Amino acid sequence: MGQDKGGEGARELRCHGMGANLHAAGASDTLTVGRLTCARNRCCWFPWFLRLEEDVSVKPGLIQTAMAALLALSLSPFALGQEQQPSQVPDAPAPQPQQTPLTSVTGPIKPGSGAGTESKTSGSGDLPINGNGTDNQAPKPATSPVQPPQNETPPQTIENPEQLGTIIKTYTTFVNVPVTVKDSKGKLVAGLTWRDFKVYENGNYEALRFFSVSAMPLSIVFLIDQSVTRDVMEKVNNSLGAIQGALTPYDEVAVFTYANGSHNWSNGFTGAQSSRVPYVLSMAKASGSEEAVPVNGGPFGGCSISKNGFCVDPNVQQGRSVGSSTGTITIPKEIHTLNDALLAAAKELSTRPVERRRIIYVISDGKEYGSKATYKEVLKYLQTNQIAVYGTLVGDSARWGEGYLSRFHLPFTMYDNRLVSYVVQTGGSLDSERNLNGIENSYRAIAEEARNQYTLGYYTHEPVFDSKFRGIDVRVNRPGLDVVAKKGYYPSAEQLREQH
Repeated sequence: MGQDKGGEGARELRCHGMGANLHAAGASDTLTVGRLTCARNRCCWFPWFLRLEEDVSVKPGLIQTAMAALLALSLSPFALGQEQQPSQVPDAPAPQPQQTPLTSVTGPIKPGSGAGTESKTSGSGDLPINGNGTDNQAPKPATSPVQPPQNETPPQTIENPEQLGTIIKTYTTFVNVPVTVKDSKGKLVAGLTWRDFKVYENGNYEALRFFSVSAMPLSIVFLIDQSVTRDVMEKVNNSLGAIQGALTPYDEVAVFTYANGSHNWSNGFTGAQSSRVPYVLSMAKASGSEEAVPVNGGPFGGCSISKNGFCVDPNVQQGRSVGSSTGTITIPKEIHTLNDALLAAAKELSTRPVERRRIIYVISDGKEYGSKATYKEVLKYLQTNQIAVYGTLVGDSARWGEGYLSRFHLPFTMYDNRLVSYVVQTGGSLDSERNLNGIENSYRAIAEEARNQYTLGYYTHEPVFDSKFRGIDVRVNRPGLDVVAKKGYYPSAEQLREQH
């Protein structure tokens, strides 16, 4: 273990296997190893794996006492050993494997979202990381587009509507255009084929899908003006018997009259050759309005008989409808509700099948004043329901020169001839007659013209559910001919439903 260097109680202890020297010198020196203290070299403790050598002589009893104490301390609780354990030092981080660079990147690059075909994960969007701080999944090369499986079967092919068990509906609007063609003398032109016609809708050419020259049955409403003068009304009453002779058993008739408001005398349609038609026409006769010029002043006007300064007649007293403070009678305005009557007749006619020719035949002087319905509202209703207006002008509007001037309207005045506008816009025909024979002939001529028109049909290319007006232009590839057709139409849901 060691050798004496000299001096009382001085020693040198060498611990074999440790390479350390422990010195203890003097009586007051102490050496602490763990929790055992050796004083004046009387006792000293070392762990069991150290070899102690003494070169000095020691009493046997003292050695036994020291060895017993040393054994007792070695069997003490493990607190001494635990406190002597040094703190563990963490291992150095392992080097991370070098990732391969991105050689091919496909797709957009977004901050925080990666690039190319990188898949997204739930949560924060980051890929899982193991304990070493590296990705669990190795980098994948760029993938090729996904190919469909080879064993996938194609969808079933449906060859006919019966396989579906339903009816296939096409949302297209079929447009029916009756056309009348006349020569320079006003006579009907026959013998034209579908190759002679061209139809344009809103400026676009439309190929014909239907063409017919067959006579069509008529659903016709006779609208009689009872606001004309007495002499004109008498001619109209006498001509009503010729209406039934201008129609066929396949036609149907309704009779309306108007003056200040309209009235339906037939209460629906009836067969044109039935015995009910003459009876209804006889009920529609009227006396007409007074043709004398009204006098509102002078000795023959105003209040000729008075009592206590007031007129005996209450209608001409001051403050009444025809009275005034000056004693001059106010002449009431004329009422000609042509718009309201046309609208009432059109509503009755709109219930008839579209396969029939819908016609309103007006016998009037064409004046319009006092209607609740406006011209634009009535015209739109007529064009929506495919109703054409025909007419025979009587009275002042049938006079040569005067009838032409009556078509012009002065602002804030009564319309002297509103019927012309309805006829032109709906593709009808108008005749002017002053005598009884001419009025009767006009019935036959106009009914024949309406029945024997060319019928053109096409499928429009405009949107199905568009409610805007669509203009129509019909042309004939022959010179010197006058083509009469409606100027356009408004699509209707009822027309679309019937075609399905």
